[in-house]
Amino acid sequence: MQDDYPNYDATDLATLIATRQTSAREVLDAAIARANALNPSINAIVLTDYDAARERAAAGAAPPAGPLGGVPYLVKDLAAAAGLRMSFGSRHYRYFVPDADAPFIARAKAAGVNVFGKTSTSEFGQMPVTEPELFGPCRNPWNLDHTPGGSSGGAAAAVAAGIVPLAHASDGGGSIRIPASCCGLFGFKPGYDPQLAVQPVPGDLIVNHAISRSVRDSALLFDLTTGRAGTPEAALARLDEPVGPLRIGLVTDPLFAASLSPDVLAALDDAARLAESLGHVVEPVTLPIDRARAAETFLTCWATIVEPLVHDAQALTGRRPRGNEFEPASRAMAQVGRHVARERLPVALDWQKQLIADVASATARYDLVLCATLAAPPVRIGELRSTPLERAQMRLLAALPARPLLRMMLAKAADRAFAWAGCTELFNLTGQPAMSVPLYWNARGLPVGVQFAARLGDDARLLRFARQLELARPWFGRRPPLVPAAR
Repeated sequence: MQDDYPNYDATDLATLIATRQTSAREVLDAAIARANALNPSINAIVLTDYDAARERAAAGAAPPAGPLGGVPYLVKDLAAAAGLRMSFGSRHYRYFVPDADAPFIARAKAAGVNVFGKTSTSEFGQMPVTEPELFGPCRNPWNLDHTPGGSSGGAAAAVAAGIVPLAHASDGGGSIRIPASCCGLFGFKPGYDPQLAVQPVPGDLIVNHAISRSVRDSALLFDLTTGRAGTPEAALARLDEPVGPLRIGLVTDPLFAASLSPDVLAALDDAARLAESLGHVVEPVTLPIDRARAAETFLTCWATIVEPLVHDAQALTGRRPRGNEFEPASRAMAQVGRHVARERLPVALDWQKQLIADVASATARYDLVLCATLAAPPVRIGELRSTPLERAQMRLLAALPARPLLRMMLAKAADRAFAWAGCTELFNLTGQPAMSVPLYWNARGLPVGVQFAARLGDDARLLRFARQLELARPWFGRRPPLVPAAR
């Protein structure tokens, strides 16, 4: 198992364990061995729980129950797993230990996964890179000088390194799709579903799911965590059914980003040609988006999400925050939430409703939309970091909030992130299912994912199309240079 472990997805591993061709303990030991060998280079896992996981894997004579019984699993450090620290990537929360699982994690555990650690995230999941001051930067297995993306960067780096075949991730603005694109993985953001929600948040932006190497793993977990397993709506049971021919609208507009790089345009052209070769119809479409209004809507919602995590932190941790326990960007975002976003939220939510209607109208004749996941290949570590002057300004503004200055400073920081990672937020605002698919690597060997989105409620068809792409252009066997080839 030590040698063969990376050759299997989660579905295969569960089958091997259930049929006693291997044991849950042997599989877990293989995962831990890879974590010990590779995590020092990528800094993806920020908390381990090996002993408890080993006890669970060794318990009982029968194989672990559940469709994913015994499969090693990592939880993003934004989600509650009972008894494990939940830091949110923040210094203030570094000792906070929830005593109950988040509902999504409870359902994943009920499916049989064995949680043995937690993965790195940007503080509060705000940034599209994973460089929290608490833990330091997480690195991309394809090139250690580059980011694995964010905010589920630790999850993506661990999957790309072959430590686990799939890992928990969440997406409130691209945090599944961005790291999937950076790390050459499959990243499916389900359409908004209360069962997948982190909690009720303004705009219903955030859903839980996973980053995986195979489409079927993602489909299986989707069914198990939404109650679709064993019903006519189950995505996995229909995964290999014919799909299409589909009408696909190709968007080459950068959406919230500044412009698309030649690598991304090449990846889009390649994906369009692949879709056409599979019998689908691809034609250009323009989305009627007021970029400034849509970006403000997104930031307004996010500011109101971050604000209580900073200003009400003592209610969760029992400790009064110190001045340096939150990163300057988080403190500034929280001040925007308190002094600007709360009063702007009703207007922003009205804008969101109009945006949903406009996008639905513009794409009504299409089954899917094809667009960029990111505006460029993975950026280098530190490339999106605020300058020392900007950080000093954010600290001052967070202490002495002035509404126009706060909004201006936040907009400047957001523009830097949007310039690279401004292609995913739209589908959080609309609630549509969307995915990043690893079909293209550039001349430097860096992955460049492409994004497909479907209509509301069309998750199963999007997954069937992903499976068709996976069969036509297999990616499971592509391994980063950091990762030793499986024997």
